Amino acid sequence: MNQPTFTSLFDLEYFIELTPDLVCIAGYDGYFKKVNPAVSKTLGYTDEELTSRPINSFVHPDDQDITAKSRQSVKEDQPLLNFENRYLSKSGEVVWLSWTSIPIKRDHLIFGIAKKINPRHKKEEAVSHLLVSNRGVVNERLKAEEEWLNEFEDAVKKYIGHLNLSVGLLSTELGMSERQLFRKVKRIRGLTPNQLIQNVRLKIASEAISSGKYTTIAEISNIAGFSTATYFNRLYKEVYQLNVSDLLAAAPDEKEV
Repeated sequence: MNQPTFTSLFDLEYFIELTPDLVCIAGYDGYFKKVNPAVSKTLGYTDEELTSRPINSFVHPDDQDITAKSRQSVKEDQPLLNFENRYLSKSGEVVWLSWTSIPIKRDHLIFGIAKKINPRHKKEEAVSHLLVSNRGVVNERLKAEEEWLNEFEDAVKKYIGHLNLSVGLLSTELGMSERQLFRKVKRIRGLTPNQLIQNVRLKIASEAISSGKYTTIAEISNIAGFSTATYFNRLYKEVYQLNVSDLLAAAPDEKEV
């Protein structure tokens, strides 16, 4: 008697339909191409309404600029991790979402997963409302934070070969105490420094996969500075819900480009 194959036992699309997380596929043109039921349930729009209007039209007006910039970064092969923004439901409710998005460059698509969250910084949210009339101040703060995050990423890349890359080493490189580093990362991204280091490593891994220069999980793991290929492979799947081996197989061969 033939045993059922894994494919027949596990229907990925069925799983996506059932998950409470918001799962979507967006085009580089800024429109949803496909959404799972959780998106419609959370925002109150039908599938037809969600796919007929630009994504940014569903985003809270105060978050549209930074959301557009983040979407552009994803299109430039920079995966998005733990990005928080606000959407407005059809009834006018403000919905906070935390996004993880990865580009599928071959098809000019973006695969995104979001979780509905409660705003962690209600005081900061109140302050932001007071600053609506002076958006220049807010934009300058966001610009400064983005520049600092780039400095953080550069510091991680500088020491990417150190398997035991420490917060102490990074704080020295960035000219601040470990306590100051922890507070700043927590305020800007809501993460610990070690979690942000891990995100940078995953970003480096995704860029390496998209480049088409590498053919094995071990190569990608080594480039991104993970301790073992097994750990990297498991972590990547947990974060992106994608298999590294599948992405490597789909990536264009550098010689063919």
